Amino acid sequence: MSPSRSALPLTVLLCAALTLVPNAAEATDADGLATRITPSVPPPKVRVDPTKEGVKAKATTKKKTRLTSSRKHKPSKKVAVPPPPPAIRPAAARLRHVKELRLNIGMCGRLQPDGTVPGPTRCQPEWATPAVEPTAGPTAPVVQQPRPQDVSWEQVLGESKDVVFPGLHVKVQPAGRTLVNLDTIVYTEDSKVSTTTVTLLGFPVVVEATPMSYTWSFGDGATLTTTSPGKPYPAKEITHKYMKRGGVRVSVTTNYAARFNVAGTGWQYIDGTVPITGPATPLLIREAVPILVDPPR
Repeated sequence: MSPSRSALPLTVLLCAALTLVPNAAEATDADGLATRITPSVPPPKVRVDPTKEGVKAKATTKKKTRLTSSRKHKPSKKVAVPPPPPAIRPAAARLRHVKELRLNIGMCGRLQPDGTVPGPTRCQPEWATPAVEPTAGPTAPVVQQPRPQDVSWEQVLGESKDVVFPGLHVKVQPAGRTLVNLDTIVYTEDSKVSTTTVTLLGFPVVVEATPMSYTWSFGDGATLTTTSPGKPYPAKEITHKYMKRGGVRVSVTTNYAARFNVAGTGWQYIDGTVPITGPATPLLIREAVPILVDPPR
């Protein structure tokens, strides 16, 4: 091969290399010196193949264009495989896992007493179960302890009515039967101040009843109210005359003033009186007929 023929491929090779580098250029500075401008992108790789006509240069690096960059690669379809069920770690593996978590405290934090680790979800051990907050169930009602002021008068009266507020029995003179237009005497001997102690709400309650007045019912529609319980014959303090014969029932209603004391906290007085009606006393009324008789000789 002649020297001129062997030098031709090298010349063509250099020219091809320079033409394939568009970004490489020379610039002249102020002093007229040529300065090489470094391309912003790396030059493409060039492959030179000798042919019959000469030398063929071919770039091996593809240049990205809008056409090639717009093409989207279709992702390959992947079959989802269900993960295997988590295996129960033995005690030694759990301790090793805890040690690994402790080494990564910069991200996950320290192991808490309940077995959880502060941090992302991946920081939690597989065997750790989240703490279950107790659900708020129905709360038991608060039982308030009774106080002395909780004792009411209605409770005291219902507990002591039959003991401290007795119904008084009426006595009549003449006893059992009387006459029309005759002064019939009525009175009662059971009138007195009554005191008793009862227990309410766990507290001792002292109850006191004092007779204040008496309303007499004579059985013929007539009534009389007095402040005295009356006295037997010959006092004639409380009397009544019947106008016709027949049978009647005499009774008396005692009006009591009441007060009570709960556990020594002081007396509480009741407004008004407590009327208590006693049992009725039967009475037969007869009419006297005058008869003329001969005087004894």
